[in-house]
This record gives sequence, structure tokens and C-alpha cells, in this order.
Amino acid sequence: MGLEKNQEYEVTIEDMGNEGEGIGHVEGVAVFVKDTVPGDVVRIKIIKVKKNYAFGRLMEVISPSRHRVEPICPHARKCGGCTIMHVSYEKQLAWKQDKVKNCLQRIGGIADVEAKMEPIIGMECAHSFPAIRYRNKAQFPVRKNKEGKLVIGFYAGRTHSVIDTDVCYLQDGINDEIIRRLRSFMEKYAVEAYDEEKHTGLVRHILTRVGRRTGEVMVCLIINGDVLTGRSEGGLNARDERGRKRQQENGLHEKDDRELKWRQGDGWEQKNDKESKIKSQKIVQKGTFRNVEQEFVKYMLDIPGITSISININKEKTNRILGGYCRTIWGEDFITDYIGNVKYQISPLSFYQVNPEQTEKLYGKAMEYADLHGDEIVWDLYCGIGTISLFLAQKAKKVCGVEIVPEAIEDARRNAEINGIHNVEFFVGKAEEVLPEQYGKTKDHADVIVVDPPRKGCDAVAIDTMIKMAPKRIVYVSCDPATLARDVKVLAAAGYEVEKVCALDQFGHCGHVETVCVLGNKNRKPDDYLKVEIDVDKIHDILDKEEAERKAEEQSE
Repeated sequence: MGLEKNQEYEVTIEDMGNEGEGIGHVEGVAVFVKDTVPGDVVRIKIIKVKKNYAFGRLMEVISPSRHRVEPICPHARKCGGCTIMHVSYEKQLAWKQDKVKNCLQRIGGIADVEAKMEPIIGMECAHSFPAIRYRNKAQFPVRKNKEGKLVIGFYAGRTHSVIDTDVCYLQDGINDEIIRRLRSFMEKYAVEAYDEEKHTGLVRHILTRVGRRTGEVMVCLIINGDVLTGRSEGGLNARDERGRKRQQENGLHEKDDRELKWRQGDGWEQKNDKESKIKSQKIVQKGTFRNVEQEFVKYMLDIPGITSISININKEKTNRILGGYCRTIWGEDFITDYIGNVKYQISPLSFYQVNPEQTEKLYGKAMEYADLHGDEIVWDLYCGIGTISLFLAQKAKKVCGVEIVPEAIEDARRNAEINGIHNVEFFVGKAEEVLPEQYGKTKDHADVIVVDPPRKGCDAVAIDTMIKMAPKRIVYVSCDPATLARDVKVLAAAGYEVEKVCALDQFGHCGHVETVCVLGNKNRKPDDYLKVEIDVDKIHDILDKEEAERKAEEQSE
């Protein structure tokens, strides 16, 4: 007969899927059910039926698993952030360890991976509920709900609907007070929240960063305009709204009764021509809006540790959170923090790991696997603001970092300077372009190459050049075990062998897992690699196809 949509079934959950969803079987068909735990006996409703598998909605927990816990957050089931908070932390760690092992076995083709895997490194639990309050960065969307009420919180899973919340248990506790003050400020000064569908309104997001070692706090408002404007008293009428819209469209704001300035380029420039002044004055007369940025500053000033308050301009109709331009309205342009004994300056646009306590362990493991003795040349690909590069430079002869984002390289060079580290060199560009270019110029092989790519893994050209450079070791830091396994298989075909693997939990109560893997160069010399021709793109295509077929087979079992 087969499964039917909207029918209800009783099912025992047997396993966890790639994103933490439970997996059970009904009439021999694999069914994926969010918010369930292996060992649960549940009643589900089928919501989607595919050829070889189906999706169900949890209706009732008939008999809870011993691994099921009550989430500390009341929004955990609706919110898209804590997808596995209902799973005990011990089970989360075991699942993430298995996730890495299974990917390396099935995709990477490593038969003895279990013997090479170290125990997963979990978080130290400083609270009664484990693995909370660990994030040093938060991005809260600011919207209005259907009733016109201001909502600040997080997106519901797989939607752009914002769940209103005053507390997020993954974030640093200081955010609870920052959000409370932002609500109060926006209500008092009638500051409009952004409407994503209409591309109207002003405040899109609030971004916060916290230096976990320094205690320094950054607050950055992302706005759909050039200036944060509002009223002295709450409440808007139609004429007020039309007035503000004209101001935003013309790039104007009121400084005082006599002077207006126009936003141009990277600075503020007086608009002197008579016609523009007359037009500007008419706009201000039709609306009662003014610059309220300093009022916002006053709301934030006695936040403990406040160091930087800024405005980020994003007037694009996009779901990208940050625009390309920031201006500081109080304090420094950055905050500082440490990983180990290396100090970093972090701006609103900087990439910086969100869990510095676990990041220190992650980089420590990468340092251990790199096995540096002071005379090695190291290349760090996808280096960001130089976090791993500067860590490794303490024990290497020289480190060369590559990153595509120019602002990140500026941060990296500045971070090297403030730490007095001089044996590093940073290059702007794609790893797959910079690495071949530099290798072509010098023909110097690297002793160690460290890669920390995005979720999609390493580019094929970058891998090909790494093989030609023939390092003694490749240390691969990964945020996706599937693409790690794919790339490891390519490297294995070129004579590299996985020696050690260590998974690390960087994101408690979420489905992601970090992995550090070291591959050793087995029995080949640099000259041998210059004669090897490998079509890495073709290998990637084959492996991706194999993985898709494997998933389909698993779901049909």
C-alpha cells in the first residue's frame, strides 16, 4: 500500500540523520523526523513522501529515549538555532564522532579510520545545563510581526519568520541586556524595523561581539539607510512616515535646525548649492525625524565592557546580513580578544571563530599535528584574519597565509604587527590562484600545508598545487566531514595517508562538527609529483555522484 501523506503512524527512532533529525522506518521506508532521539517511541504524521524515503512531523512522544532531555530554551523546537538541544550532550558527542567516522569510511574510503580517530573534544560544562553561553558573536534580526509589534530574535527553522525572544542560551549573557535596551530605544524613538518583503524600514539586524578573555563588547546596528533616524517621542503618523521615507531616499538627515549634511563616498560633505538646501529644508519640515545615533549610544554606554558602537550600512535588497561599509559612532573600530597568547583585533566585518575556548583547543590540535620544530615553511590556506597563521608562526620558520577577502588580510597583517610576529606573509586572493602563482615563481615546496576551507571544501586547483608542492604533512581543519572525506580521498590517490583524526564540538546543540586531520606524505619526493597529472575536477565529480547514490541507497534500506 505504501505511505500516505497526513497519515499517522507509531514508530521507533533508530538513528540520527546528517542534521540531527531522527530516523525510523515505517513499512520498510526510512522516515526523517525532526525533534526525535534514537530510542524514542513516537507518533508521527507523514508530511512528505518521496520515492525512497519520507518526512514526518512529531505529534507525540509515547515513550522517551534515555538520551532525551528537556531543553533549557522554550523556543528550541521552533528556532532554527538549537536543532538538537533535546538530545543529551553525551549522545550529541557520540553522534558527531560517528558522523566523522562514517564519512571518512564511506566517502573517503579509509578502512581503519576508527584506529586513527582520537576521542572527540567536547566543551567543558560550566553551567547546570551543558554547552551553553559559548558564542562570542550574535546576529539578531529585527522585524515587525503581523500585528505590527517589534520582534527581535532568531529565524524559525528554514523560514524568515522571526521568533521573538529576550534570551538565547547559546549566546553570551550580556546579549540579553543589549536586546532589552534596543527594544526600549526603538520604541521610545519610533525607530522603524526593517520589512524584508517591501524593503522598507530602517533597522535590519543588531550584531554583537564579546571578547571572552578581555570582556570587551561591540554593538553594531545594521540599517537600511545612511543614518539612524527616529523621533523624540513614540508613535508615527502617515505624514511622519512619508517624511522619513523622503529623507532616506535622498540620503538626508537633520543635524540641527540650520545645517544638513549629505552622505557621499567615505565621508560627510556639506551640500552647499541653494537648490539642494531648499529641497532639504522642505523634507525636514514635512517630517519630524532626526539623527538619534547619540541617543542610541547613551542607551548602550553603561553596558559592562562596552568598547565599540557602530553603524553598518546595508541598503541592498538581499538576505546578506552585513553591508560593506561601517562607521563607528562611539569608541574603537574594533574589540580585542585572545586565542592562546595571541591577541586579535576584531571588527564588525572580521571573521573570527565564535567559540574561542574550543578554538584554542582546535588550533592546539592543529599545531600538534603540524609537528613544527622551528625550521619549517608553512602555508596556511583560507587563513581569514590570520588566526591559525599567527598561532603556527610561534613554532615555524615562516608562515604564508592566503585569503580572498582583502579586509581580512588587512586584519591579519595588523594582528601580526600588534603581536610582534614578523615571520608571516599574507597574500590576497583565491587559494587556488595564489598558491599556483607563488609556486610557479619560486618552485619552493612547503614543509607543511594547513587548510581551513569553507563548508564546500578545497578547490580542485588548490589540491592539485598542494600535491605538486609535496609537503611532508597536510593538516586539514574541516567544518564539514563529507567534503573533508571527499578531499582526503583525492589526496590519498596522490600518495598521502591519513595518520590521525580528531573531531571537536565547536557548536553544542547544533548539527555541525569540526575535524582536524593530518595526512603524511608516503614514500614520494617532490620531483615525482611534478610528473603526476591528476584530473581533480573529474575525481570530485565522481565522488559527489558516489555520495549521492550512497545516500539514496541508505534511505531505501
